[in-house]
Amino acid sequence: MKRRNLLKGIAAAIPAFYLQKAFGGIESLTANHIHIAADGPFKPDWESLKQYQVPDWFRDAKFGLWAHWGPQCQPERGDWYARGMYQEGSDQYKYHIEKYGDPSKFGFKDVINEWKAENWQPDELLGLYKQAGAKYFMALANHHDGFDLYNSTYQSWNSTRLGPKKDLVGGWAKAAKAQGIPFGVTVHAAHTWSWMEVAQRADKTGPMAGIAYDGKLTKADGKGKWWDGYDPQELYAQNHSLSEDSLNNNAIHRQWAWGNGVAMPDKAYCDKFLNRTIELIDKYGPDLIYFDDTVLPLWLVSDAGLKIAAHMYNVSIKKHGKLQAALFGKILDEQQRKCMIWDIERGQSNQIEPEPWQTDTCIGAWHYDRRIFDDKGYKTAKTVIHTLADVVSKNGNLLLNIPLRGDGSIDAEERKVVEGIAAWMQVNSEAIYATRPWTVFGEGPAIESAAPLSAQGFNEGKGKPFTADDFRFTKKQNMLYAIALGWPGEKGSMIKALASSSAQLGARKITGVSMVGYPGKLNWQQTAEGLKIQTPAVKPDDIAVVYKIEGAIG
Repeated sequence: MKRRNLLKGIAAAIPAFYLQKAFGGIESLTANHIHIAADGPFKPDWESLKQYQVPDWFRDAKFGLWAHWGPQCQPERGDWYARGMYQEGSDQYKYHIEKYGDPSKFGFKDVINEWKAENWQPDELLGLYKQAGAKYFMALANHHDGFDLYNSTYQSWNSTRLGPKKDLVGGWAKAAKAQGIPFGVTVHAAHTWSWMEVAQRADKTGPMAGIAYDGKLTKADGKGKWWDGYDPQELYAQNHSLSEDSLNNNAIHRQWAWGNGVAMPDKAYCDKFLNRTIELIDKYGPDLIYFDDTVLPLWLVSDAGLKIAAHMYNVSIKKHGKLQAALFGKILDEQQRKCMIWDIERGQSNQIEPEPWQTDTCIGAWHYDRRIFDDKGYKTAKTVIHTLADVVSKNGNLLLNIPLRGDGSIDAEERKVVEGIAAWMQVNSEAIYATRPWTVFGEGPAIESAAPLSAQGFNEGKGKPFTADDFRFTKKQNMLYAIALGWPGEKGSMIKALASSSAQLGARKITGVSMVGYPGKLNWQQTAEGLKIQTPAVKPDDIAVVYKIEGAIG
């Protein structure tokens, strides 16, 4: 379905009240006491947000690391645990039954209580990530589970009061500042309303059949229990009727953009999300904010996302004297990509994009999964570097998640991956940082098998693996970099785009070729077929080889 028809279908399913609020962009959905501070040039509407310009520091940074870490990492059983544990018969449900008991007796709120983050050392991790070449760092501020990982005035269920009883976002922010790395947060909590509907279910079979899970519990039910004084409805947000087809575990995906029969969030829910996010920005001063949403949070239900974007930009101008903020959204049309940065999840564009963009991906599961460690199933440093080179050649940045264990540490295999990235970047990063795309992004056999984007991305790893015959190009000032995605061996390299007859070169001739990390001279020849380079006997790297080429850029 084309995007235009999809949006028409979504709009048809949304009450006129919400559409008026969303498209009007003037009348506030918030309570009167909310202070959406910052006066400035940006207003909460698309026309105003078109003033946005991606800051140069972000365009130059190219590579960021992410801690997608929260209470769902405590069971160490993979992504979306707080949802999967309520899906009878699923792997996570079976694991939960074995480890904790039935969700009617031990729900997600109780998983939070088990989570202590006892081995979390943000300063050590940020030092490691800086060595690996990260030029920005992002931390999970909340997930679809509704739990805030900071000192939240508007969400009692937060990490300073429950679970670790630590200000996790504050700790990350302090560590990033100590390393001189821009700090960002990722916000996913707009979807708790429908995502946690599974907590309203009950087992259909077995000894607990018909006994409701804890999704409908209230504050009164907690008397005498560990959560006495806390209202599970504040966490789960389930005091509403189910969405259409809610018992279908996959329905959430087609309802992600608040259409197709999803239960509509009420005004109080939208107000609370706005409050939480504005406070997050004001209290912790992030330079970047990522939303796991179609376009913006609660779009098209509410104008909260527009208000947050305008606030973020105006605060950045007040803080820095100019706009330095980076804000990300998914599934954006061409106009929206001028208002924020387009984010692609687990995938890459197949062309040089006119506007800077970002891909976010992970070396394993988004939330920590012990099985990936046991099976040695993480992406290798080689795969990460190849992805980075491909993304940067197309005007993008790479945000890479290194999932933390429940206790706040990374495991030995993850550390090896990070150290492998560091080793390559310490030698070759000049071909990455502060570069811009060349006239073509690359060449080689993998281009022909590149998979198209699906929804918000998800084309990662669907094409041919990269080889030494695949090249990605970047440029900086008058230097062209050709990154061979593998070691060419004795046969050397042939770069067809740099042939003497190349349309990309015009009348220019190659005047010099060297290899980053290799001190000796290279033998090379520019012919009508391509630039032929003889590789040295000793290879500097197995992952990817960087050629510095002079004369290609006038």
